[in-house]
Amino acid sequence: MQDLLSRKAHWLGIAKCALIPALLLLLAFTAQHAFAHGVADEDKTFIEQNTGVHLLPFIYLGAKHMVTGYDHLLFLFGVIFFLYRMKDVGTYVSLFAIGHSATLLSGVLTGTHVNPYIVDAIIGLSVVYKALDNLGAFKLVLGFQPNTKAAVLIFGFFHGFGLATKLQELTLSQDGLIPNIFAFNVGVEMGQLLALSAIMIAMGFWRRTENFRRQAVSANVVLMTAGFILMGYQLTGYFMNSPRIPT
Repeated sequence: MQDLLSRKAHWLGIAKCALIPALLLLLAFTAQHAFAHGVADEDKTFIEQNTGVHLLPFIYLGAKHMVTGYDHLLFLFGVIFFLYRMKDVGTYVSLFAIGHSATLLSGVLTGTHVNPYIVDAIIGLSVVYKALDNLGAFKLVLGFQPNTKAAVLIFGFFHGFGLATKLQELTLSQDGLIPNIFAFNVGVEMGQLLALSAIMIAMGFWRRTENFRRQAVSANVVLMTAGFILMGYQLTGYFMNSPRIPT
């Protein structure tokens, strides 16, 4: 009987620790464009049919895109997983914000194009990387710890390109383009802070439980699996949509 209760507690603990990444990944299946993380049809219509400066609507669209951006949220979840001090959270989130802001703005304003499937696959890889980092895999295999701050900044660049590719799929009016894109980026940052606050509140309650350290391993395995799923989906899309060479 004691053994049965112990096993039940073990699996219940795994279920609890998997809850946050599982809920974030569930957004991918329930969204209108599952795994594509694109812009909703009504938002596309607004963006393409309006000209001039529309700061508040673009702030809203940027915040909405980030809050529903399961790939970005999974990465952030991994980044803050073992960060306990607000100073450290602020440092890493700022590096991520600098990275994705730079490539979002430069990508759209300079017309720098990257393959959306490849960049989204790299975003999936960033989730896998952070989960492995949290599990201590790099130090175990490589014998040293890669610079985590540099990794967050570099992957932030790719996350920004991922955001840029979604806007580049649309016909953006040149009238008011610069202030509108800056407003969109402000919205992205606001959405990131909103989502991050919710994640940190949930993490705060979880960290107070006795089994957090043990459950943390299972949670990062779930996080890594989610990253591999995102990578696999995007790479499949790349190979299925790439032009075939005639034979």
